[in-house]
Amino acid sequence: MNGVEYACKEGIGRITFNRPKANAYDLPFHEAFSDAIKTADTDAGARVIVIQSALDKFFCAGADIKVFADSDTETNKKMVEQARANLAAIEASGKIFIAAISGHCLGGGLEIALACDIRLAAKGNYTLGLPEVKLGLTPGNGGSQRLARLIGPARALELCVSGRSIDPDEANELGLFSRLFKAGSFETAVETYAGGLVPGAPLAMAALKRGIQKGAELPLAEGLALETQLVDDLYDTEDAAEGFRAFVEKRAPVYRGC
Repeated sequence: MNGVEYACKEGIGRITFNRPKANAYDLPFHEAFSDAIKTADTDAGARVIVIQSALDKFFCAGADIKVFADSDTETNKKMVEQARANLAAIEASGKIFIAAISGHCLGGGLEIALACDIRLAAKGNYTLGLPEVKLGLTPGNGGSQRLARLIGPARALELCVSGRSIDPDEANELGLFSRLFKAGSFETAVETYAGGLVPGAPLAMAALKRGIQKGAELPLAEGLALETQLVDDLYDTEDAAEGFRAFVEKRAPVYRGC
């Protein structure tokens, strides 16, 4: 078993990490992760994708250091390249990806969470961080760049150069999480949150994802032009017509993604 499983139920696709003891990954893990991302992205029945862990104590500990140390440079580069491609695929997908975090989330594991659109977390006794500097390295899968865009350059630099780990409360205060839930009700909270997105308009959500991602990198005038282009493309869709009909008829819309 390569440690990654995919399933879909009631509009929620779930990519589950299950590589005891810590979901520490190697090349086969990331190849399986790639397959799961592709399957989720093309699954017409999945409206939102949750990345979660089957392990109680870990979301993902990042690269398997023992495997990394025992492998040659070429093999390690292939693993890193696949990891980068996976995170790029999450960002390029028109679907909303949610990281559900209730255990240690370190190094490459945090980089996976940072590539997701939404991060839901549970309160608890676990840590998060990018400790690569302690190995004489820097984050290699976009961690420093995505973290800086999420919480600001100064805070991101402090975390990266110190390599220190933080608890969920501090992570939430820094703005790393979208929502922080009680540990005992976390699975239900994630289910409720993700389920609340399932009835949404898929084309509109994809446009919002693209507009906010790309627009944040552009000057305001160019960002506004991108927003205009994206909304103009939605006016003649069946989903938009359905949204207006449902509003007038005072009922819940039924979107089909077309």
